[in-house]
Amino acid sequence: MGRPRKFDEDEVVEAACRVFWRGGYDGTSTDDLCRATGLTRSSLYNSFTSKEELFVRALRRYAEERAERQTAVLEDQGRSGLERIRALLAMIVEDEMGGREQGRGSGCFTVNTQTSSARRNPAVAEVLDADLRKRLGVLEGAIRAGQADGSIAADRAPAELAWYVNSLVGGARVAGQAGVGREVLEGVMATGVRALEP
Repeated sequence: MGRPRKFDEDEVVEAACRVFWRGGYDGTSTDDLCRATGLTRSSLYNSFTSKEELFVRALRRYAEERAERQTAVLEDQGRSGLERIRALLAMIVEDEMGGREQGRGSGCFTVNTQTSSARRNPAVAEVLDADLRKRLGVLEGAIRAGQADGSIAADRAPAELAWYVNSLVGGARVAGQAGVGREVLEGVMATGVRALEP
């Protein structure tokens, strides 16, 4: 009979998420993970098999938590479709500025991973692709709601507009990491919102 685990697996995944978010897969060592989680190498690998498995778990956790926050905004029935998009873009600006002010400045874990070598791993690609499909679906739903209530131009394909907003978010994340200030990011988001108006 094996000894019971003496740690909370969710807490370990959360700690690993923060480390991978800052350093990416390639920039995070096993020693980094051991320091962040408080586990020995043997405990880490007995529990998670490999660094790769822990990375996938951390990425999935991040994607699910972020999706939950964004979905709550984009499915808010108390707002017009355009107001939902505007609220999402304001959240992105706050995330970027808040992270920088708190000394994190790590951007978006999924955006960072999309542009890294880790993307070539099939398990990582599966998490990223599922996250993208879900995000585009929720964005498209908010856009359709906006077209129905008249706040978003009805002469454009909702799927294309969903990709547009998604690209705007990704670009803002990268710009935020490049040091672009609040005023510029807010201006970019405002321009993006105006492009959706009837």
